[in-house]
Amino acid sequence: QVQMVESGGGSVQTGGSLRLSCVASGMSSGTNCMGWFRQAPGKERVWVAVSDTDDSTYYADSVKGRFTASKDNTTTLSLQMDSLQPEDAGPYTCAAVFAPCSWRSNSDGSRYYYNMHYWGQGTLVTVSS
Repeated sequence: QVQMVESGGGSVQTGGSLRLSCVASGMSSGTNCMGWFRQAPGKERVWVAVSDTDDSTYYADSVKGRFTASKDNTTTLSLQMDSLQPEDAGPYTCAAVFAPCSWRSNSDGSRYYYNMHYWGQGTLVTVSS
């Protein structure tokens, strides 16, 4: 049974940094798509950063240049978050699928990732102004 376990959330002031970690226990050490998602209260869940089976990494436009995702091994994904802003706040959830990432293009050219099979409970990030 696969379990996604996140850690590293916390509270920082605007401009601060946090590092999140996610471990997919019980997942085969093959190639996995892993990613971080955020769902602010009352809003739709959005993807933040995704690492595909070839270790290529993609970021939502809102975090490019500030967040860095790294797949430490095939079952561990970290997210270094710098220059945090209040709009970055919310529960961050790690997700994975034992397959290449599934995504489609939105009308504005942005990506929408779907078909993630395993989800964690989330870790909360709070950013105060």
